[in-house]
Amino acid sequence: MATISVTPTTQEKDGLYRIATGAAVGLAAAILTIVVPIAFLLVASYAPGGFLSLNQGSYIEATALLILAGALLFLFCLFLYRRGFAQLRKVDSRFTAASILCLVGSIGFLLLLVAAILIVGSANSLLSCTSGHPTHALTCLRSGNPLGAYTGLAGFWLGWVGGVGIVLGLSASSSRFHDRSMAVGAALYAVLLLALVGPFVSLVVSFPGVEYLLLVVPIVCLAAPWFVYRGSGPLSE
Repeated sequence: MATISVTPTTQEKDGLYRIATGAAVGLAAAILTIVVPIAFLLVASYAPGGFLSLNQGSYIEATALLILAGALLFLFCLFLYRRGFAQLRKVDSRFTAASILCLVGSIGFLLLLVAAILIVGSANSLLSCTSGHPTHALTCLRSGNPLGAYTGLAGFWLGWVGGVGIVLGLSASSSRFHDRSMAVGAALYAVLLLALVGPFVSLVVSFPGVEYLLLVVPIVCLAAPWFVYRGSGPLSE
């Protein structure tokens, strides 16, 4: 249960409602973009010969389509978070930076949409590079489709900046309304940002153990928006 010592005004409730809606959309986006593709990766790795075999184009095409759909939801999620922070900055200037960074993140997810489309169009050319090894996927994107890879990389980092905006905005929200759930959500989003850095840095510099960071991502990307919704939802009523 959240401890509430500040009663939100009508204007603040409107901002909190947008944050809660953004958290719900972010949860759905995380399932499509991270959880389901990782599940597909496991199926393709340990059940070869099926529909999602790494030796067919189906795996890459299905993953790219999921990322495309997830990026659209993440874009909408960032839009809702930004609108929520923009509403709250009318009464608290601490939300200004969060709102601006979320806008930068929106540009990043637009680039991710472009990258996903490029990857779908060149799925077959990436198969010979992967050669049944899912851990080669990021490197193969760079060598087989450099435009898609670097567009996605730029989109990722801009989206990552938007994630920083979410952390700042949720931290300010938890401080203003004394809500522990949103504080936990902000902390989990921060952990998620740190966990996502490794796989993308490995595009440039290889280092051992990067695959273990991916084990943290599905858990945190589901838990973070859930805690945000748990905190902001009741406050917005």
